[in-house]
Amino acid sequence: MIKETAANPSACVIWLHGLGANGHDFEPIVPELGLPANSAVRFIFPHAPQIPVTINGGHRMPAWYDIMAMTLDREVDERQLRVSARAIQAIIYQQIAAGIDSRRILLAGFSQGGAVAYEAALSCEQPLAGLIAMSTYLATADTVQRHQANSALPIKVMHGTRDAVVPLALGERACQQLQQWGYTPEFHSYSMEHSVCAAEIADISRFLCARLGLEG
Repeated sequence: MIKETAANPSACVIWLHGLGANGHDFEPIVPELGLPANSAVRFIFPHAPQIPVTINGGHRMPAWYDIMAMTLDREVDERQLRVSARAIQAIIYQQIAAGIDSRRILLAGFSQGGAVAYEAALSCEQPLAGLIAMSTYLATADTVQRHQANSALPIKVMHGTRDAVVPLALGERACQQLQQWGYTPEFHSYSMEHSVCAAEIADISRFLCARLGLEG
């Protein structure tokens, strides 16, 4: 799913949905961001593949990777997660080939999509504009092969204080790990459950404008 705010976009946001959703899930958020009228941004909302999900009784559903157990630390199929991350990196390289500077390409991910976005962004061999991690966790903290190109990647971590699906502690833990690696993530919490709220959308808009050089 691709949505462009104007012709000839010079920046790109690749936005990953959560478990059981699809690329259309966040499509309505584009006008809500209220980006400057003269900005030309290509939003790409990929669809996760349909795969069996263990915590869903093995039934097939849109998922970036299998989740075997909903423990606090999560038991996930890291191989599938890395396959999904490489697919997202392929989209990044396609956008670079289409003429968009990698420094004007930003990844955003919600929940399971955020875990993939972490892996894809931190291991990407081309410098990116930034990463937005929403209501998510750093599933591959022990295995991600971080690339020097994104050693100073700007990262915004956002989480609901009443999230019963991905506890706030996991978002905070991701920030702590990032700080140990030398990143300086921005952390924002919101009085919400496993969702997105108006205040968060406003903060996302400001981060996009700052990182993609969008001016009103």
